[in-house]
Order: sequence, then structure tokens, then C-alpha cells
Amino acid sequence: MTDVDQAPKINRAVLQQVIAGLSDGLILVETDGSIAWANQSALDMHRIEAIDELGGDVAGYRRRFTLRYRNKHRLDEGQYPLERLLAGEMVEDITVEVSPATDEDVIWIHTLRSLVIEDAGARPDVLVLVLRDETPRYEAEKRFESAFNANPAPGLICRLEDQRFIRVNQGFMEMTGLAREDVIGRTVEEIGLFSNCETGEDATEKLAEGRLIRQREALIPIPGGDRLVIVAGEPIPVGEEACMLFTFADLDGRRRAQNALRQSEERFSKSFRLSPAPTAISRLHDFVFTEVNEAFLQLCGRKAEEVIGKTAAELGLWEDVKLRRALEQKLKDNTPVRDEALTMRLKDGGRAECLVAAERVEIADQQCVIWAMQDVTERRRTEDELIQAIESVMADTSWFSRTVVDRLATLRQSSRGKPSTAQLQDLSERETEILSLICQGLSDAEMGDMLHLSKHTIRNHVASLYAKIGVNRRAAAVIWARERGFLGEQPKRR
Repeated sequence: MTDVDQAPKINRAVLQQVIAGLSDGLILVETDGSIAWANQSALDMHRIEAIDELGGDVAGYRRRFTLRYRNKHRLDEGQYPLERLLAGEMVEDITVEVSPATDEDVIWIHTLRSLVIEDAGARPDVLVLVLRDETPRYEAEKRFESAFNANPAPGLICRLEDQRFIRVNQGFMEMTGLAREDVIGRTVEEIGLFSNCETGEDATEKLAEGRLIRQREALIPIPGGDRLVIVAGEPIPVGEEACMLFTFADLDGRRRAQNALRQSEERFSKSFRLSPAPTAISRLHDFVFTEVNEAFLQLCGRKAEEVIGKTAAELGLWEDVKLRRALEQKLKDNTPVRDEALTMRLKDGGRAECLVAAERVEIADQQCVIWAMQDVTERRRTEDELIQAIESVMADTSWFSRTVVDRLATLRQSSRGKPSTAQLQDLSERETEILSLICQGLSDAEMGDMLHLSKHTIRNHVASLYAKIGVNRRAAAVIWARERGFLGEQPKRR
């Protein structure tokens, strides 16, 4: 017997005690192929309770368990790690899927490597297969893959080593119109992820260093144009590789909306400036003018710097302060103003008769009021001159035809606002008597003589009549009467 044959063997009992508590799984195989021992971790990794459930030897193990590579190809006879170990090969960190032969839908992921323990004569004495259970990690990665692919938020994953994309989800493809093959295998630079980004150089440096890339706006080139996005990058491991996860928020809809808003504002601004109608814009909460057009400045005789930043009250713009306040309150109550008659004070001391319309609008997220005015001064002057001419001949109104009276009535209604709702039957006997005398062209003094009333009393009756029928002069009272077919009768002297 040689010295080698007499070399002491490994004390297996001591070896088992040393390795029993290790977290890695260990299977000890004799040189004849029998499975001598396995620690609890190895049993747990195979979801069994006893060592004999491993099959007893290498051949029995192959019958009880099915092994596949990660590409789903089965390991043929002779390729099992235990078989390769028995054949004298060294196994270096291979990852396989392990399933019970009776239920191949159940899958565990093991990473395996081999270890040979030699005796004192340097001969293999114990063959060891070291197992590491990767099932939780791969299940987590599988869940991540599922969540990544199902996430509607666009996403990309690139390898840090070569900055090539290895994952793309449906959200990114829908956002950009790119197909999977247009992305996978291409680099960050080829896709142009940061080529149109103001902070692209900073992002590229952080990517090269594998550091967090905080949110920033970028334009991604896509077929037919580009896409405005917010992009952020976060370092993550995918399998054994260091990678960068890019997530995106699509801002293209916002960009289109902003462009449409800008175009709309440009059109509004041009129409506002070029409008022949005097127009102004004020804030709603304090009615300070923020913008006026040229027609408004020409009407009031002021310069823009005299108006902008001031209120109508500060400018003393409207003669009727009470009415101005009432209109401002209506606008605060969100009630539009339509064709209100207001007298504007001009800078040179003159007056302009205006019809005013106003309505609330939102401009640049601020509640405002847009004012539109129509200068009716000349029209009113013409109407007043016409009425004065009528009054000069009121002593004999019989020659006015019905057509002329109707036209005058129409003119009066259109220029003075809403007609009175009072009717002849609403007048008292005295008011009817006074109206009759006015239609016959009698003066206050003549009416006083006829009715034996003082001049002051006659004036009170006339004022009461005017208030009831909504007029303020004799010619208008005659027209009101003619509209209702009342020609007046000569009252009896008292």
C-alpha cells in the first residue's frame, strides 16, 4: 500500500457540522455518484424534507428534477451540474430553472457552482455542489418586468455599460410611434434622448457615472417631428447588470394647447388693437384698466399712460357715478352689461354720449372685464335738433302725417332705450287733460288760464305726466300720444 493510499480521509461528520448552518445549499456527492449528504438549505431549495428525496444518486436526481436554462432549453443527460461535477468538470456560477419532474409548472431559480474537497493525498475525496436560491430575486424581477410593461407611463431601460436600451414598454412606443425594434439595441445617443435638452450635457454626464438624473424637459426626435417630454433617470439593477430606468411624462398635449392659446391670444390682441370700436380691459376686482385700444384713446382724448393703471373713478371717466357703480356691481355679480347709456367726460372738458357693453372674461388666469363703447354723440345731437324743430311747430301738429309720427316714434325708441310701458288708461283724468292740451300746443301759462290753475301747479302736473309716460319734453309727449292714437280734445274752459 502506498503512502497515498494510506492518506487520511476527510472526517465527514466534522465537515457536515461545519457546513450544516450555511445559508447556501450544499450537496455532498461521493466519487461513485451517490449523494452522501445535503444541508437544510439545499433541502429547502428543492422543497423537500429528507435527503433521500434528492434521488439517492446523480441519476436519481435527474429523474426527480427537470433542469432548464433561462432560455427554456432543457439540460440533456450529462449536462446536469451534478453529472458534470462527477465527470471532473468545474461548474462556475450557472443559473438554471429547477422543477419537480412531476410538475414542471413549478419553477425555482438556482445559481450553481462546484467545489472539490481533496484528501491529504490531493485526491478528490468529497464533491460539493453549492446552490444559491435566486427564486425571490427572479420573481421580483418578473414582477418588475410585468409592471414595467403594463405601466401606461412611458419607460425605457438601458445598460450602463454600453448605454444600449434593453427594455421598452408599450407606453413609450405609443407616445413616440416607434416600434420595439426601433429602440432595443440602440444607444441613448442614437435615440437622441438628450440631444434637444437644455441640460442634456449634465444628464449625459450623470448617465455615464450611473447617477440619478432628475426631471428635465427634453424633445425626443420621432418620425415626422419631435415630442416634448419630462424625462428622469434612476439607476437600477436588472439581473446582474447595472442599468438606468428612464421614465417620461408626455407634455406634447400641453405644448399644443399652449401654441393654440398663444395663437388665440395673438388673434385677440390684433382684433382688439385694430377694432374701430373704443375698447378697454380692466381687472375685475378693482376695475383698474390694464389695456385700451387706439379708438378708446381717441374718444376720450387721453394717452395710454394716462389711462393704464387707473380706474374709471380715478379718471372721472363717467358723469353718472351712481350708474357706474351699479354697472360695476352687476359685473362682479357676473351679469353682462348691454347698451347702457353713459356720458363720458373728455379730457378737453367736453362730453361724449356712449352706449356701453361689458362682460367678464378670463385673461392669463385673471378675471377681467372687457368694455366696448359706441359713440352716439352725433346721433343724439341730430335727434335733439330734430326734436327741437318739432317743438317749434308744436302749436299746429295736425299737419304731421301718421307715417311721420310713427317714424319719429321709432327714432325716439331706438335712441332713448326702452319705451314706456304706460298706456292711456293708466293716466288720471287730470293727466289726460294735460296731455290733451300739450297735443294742442298750449303753453303752461295758457293751460293755467284755461284750467284756472297756477303756473306752478301746471308744471307739477306736467312733470307727473312726463314721469309716468317716460318722456322729458313736449315733443316726446306728443309722439307718445300719437303712437296710441290719442289726438287730444279741446277741453272746456272752466
